[in-house]
Amino acid sequence: MAKQLLFYELVTPISLTRHADWSLGPITDFSFAAGTNSVPLTIPEFQLAAQEYPIVFTLEADEAVPVALLGFDKDAGLFVTQSGWDARYIPAFVRRYPFVFSTSADGQTYTLCIDEACTALDRKGQTGEKLFQNGEKSEFLSRMLDFVNAFQVEHQRTRAFGKLLAALGVLEPQEARVNKPGGGQVALAGFLVVNRDKLRALPEAKLAELMRTDGAELIYLHLQSLANFDKLVARIKT
Repeated sequence: MAKQLLFYELVTPISLTRHADWSLGPITDFSFAAGTNSVPLTIPEFQLAAQEYPIVFTLEADEAVPVALLGFDKDAGLFVTQSGWDARYIPAFVRRYPFVFSTSADGQTYTLCIDEACTALDRKGQTGEKLFQNGEKSEFLSRMLDFVNAFQVEHQRTRAFGKLLAALGVLEPQEARVNKPGGGQVALAGFLVVNRDKLRALPEAKLAELMRTDGAELIYLHLQSLANFDKLVARIKT
């Protein structure tokens, strides 16, 4: 397959025929995500992610998609180091790697896949956790399937929130311009934030709906997280 889903490169359905002997070691090298300046977030992640990253939105059709901003350059993040991921909270989109679901054309069937370009994979199964044992999914693979499935469920919940937020008309385009310590400037555009004045001006019925669906809490976590722009700027070395 062509490169897709940000840092996934060789996405292949997991099968006993192909992966019977394969195993996966711990993911300690996050260089696969070094060229990514944002990753999608799901609703349960807002509280922890808001302590580390600016949470902003992109717009896809009629849906606001929440993302954790990882850097200002288009093809570079600021959290991947030689020793790992430099933050207390690692977004679930990163933690599920190298696993991911592919979806059928009708959206009804999900197939667990793996990125065969992952450097932690051992095709001879001599290190790490086996994907299959005795011709069946290993306990490890079953846990990973549960994790990816839970992520998919939360992704659907997040889409519902994103559609509600987009329909409210409270989002506005924003741009960040940053002076690099070594000289020069980088500008990041194409993201949206909630306008506080538009939020306060919403009809009572809409505000009540936000309270009822926990949307209000998510919006305020988003607004709170924007203070992390200063922390992100501080990570720029040159």
